[in-house]
Amino acid sequence: MLKLRAIYDEAKADKWFQRFAVFCRIVLAISFLPTGIVKVMGQRFAEGLPHNNPLGHYFDALLQTGYYYTFIGIAQLTIAIFLLVPRTALLGAIAYFTMIVNITVLTYATRFDGTRLITFMLLACLYLLIWDYDRLKYIFIKPSPKATSIITKPIGKRLRVYFFGSCIAVIAFIIFGTFYLYKIVPGNSEEECRNQCGSGKNTNACQVFCDCIYKQGMPLDSALLKFEKARSRRGTSAVLDK
Repeated sequence: MLKLRAIYDEAKADKWFQRFAVFCRIVLAISFLPTGIVKVMGQRFAEGLPHNNPLGHYFDALLQTGYYYTFIGIAQLTIAIFLLVPRTALLGAIAYFTMIVNITVLTYATRFDGTRLITFMLLACLYLLIWDYDRLKYIFIKPSPKATSIITKPIGKRLRVYFFGSCIAVIAFIIFGTFYLYKIVPGNSEEECRNQCGSGKNTNACQVFCDCIYKQGMPLDSALLKFEKARSRRGTSAVLDK
């Protein structure tokens, strides 16, 4: 623990980590400004997303909630302002985290194409919470006398290399790893959905899935069930042909 504390103190004193914290605060604030304004103005969020898209269903229903929809917009604008003000940045990060966790689960549940970006936002918010660990810890840990560091030689530039190298590795993992997360996704449009069908053995099943989503407006779970049934029929037919 003393070693981790020493590394944390060194990172807090490093200008590169300080700048990265400011960068995360600005980017996260910017991400909530347009979405908050749209909701306060009473407009549908992600206007280009088809109504029959699984996430489109959610946005349509959310728009009909009246002042609750406006309340979400005001909350997002307030959080953005908190993040931009150094004195309230920690409060903004805590509030942002509660909201971005919900959004992240939502995007994964609906297989939204923007899931990777939302995941990056979640990780950036986690960085801000860790950055203010020395203030946040007193919520969960009983205060104790400050321990003296056992590290006498600072890590220096190696700490930056380890951290930002790890960031690149995590980003690469999220980008390429999520390609294999789902067998099929609805995409952000009917065209995107059908483009993934290609000419493989599951082409017909893929077309059935896209029809269920964009022609019949089925929920995602029902469309996936139809997709699996179509795949099973295709597999059975292939066995019988042999």
